[in-house]
Amino acid sequence: MATPHEPKQDRSRATRLRLLESTIDTLAETGWAAATVAVVAERAGVSRGAAQHHFPTREDLITAALEYMFDIRMEHSKAEAAAFRSASAHTAAQDPARTEAVVAQLVESYTTALFKAALQVWTHAAADPALRERIVPLEARFGRVSHRLAVEALGVDDADPVAHHLVQATLDMARGLGLADVLTDDSARRKQIVHQWAATLHMALHAPR
Repeated sequence: MATPHEPKQDRSRATRLRLLESTIDTLAETGWAAATVAVVAERAGVSRGAAQHHFPTREDLITAALEYMFDIRMEHSKAEAAAFRSASAHTAAQDPARTEAVVAQLVESYTTALFKAALQVWTHAAADPALRERIVPLEARFGRVSHRLAVEALGVDDADPVAHHLVQATLDMARGLGLADVLTDDSARRKQIVHQWAATLHMALHAPR
């Protein structure tokens, strides 16, 4: 049964969500310096006072945005992995086409606005121990889940140390290619690298031990 407080709570949740999404968009498009409470509030279409009701300080806003980014990235990674498994259910793990599809998917996940926003925070955290302390656990947890999903998509045994390190190298490469795409459109070169690395990865993963 609805209560008199539900509409107000819904509005409050909607305002909070707009602020978090505006923070991510601001970080991705105009960088760390622009992501102040005042700028984010204006972009979200709410008053500064309303923004500070939810996030009294900029640190509160950025921390909440980081947690929200983590949740979204986790949801996207899981959804992409599920979609891939569904689309390639008929394709054996030993098929090179499956390996290339997985690598391409991993790499493209590092060219999104979420990655660009996270990159702004990582850069600032390098010189801010308090912020670094907040984000390192989130990134470590995201890294573990990303690794597990990549292992499942590739259909390999993570207990095999060679396979484990090859999967991690693929994720590290994907992050590096994402960095290369920040300043210029690197899609053509990225496609060639994905194709070559996928072939190399496939042979290494399925070579006799």
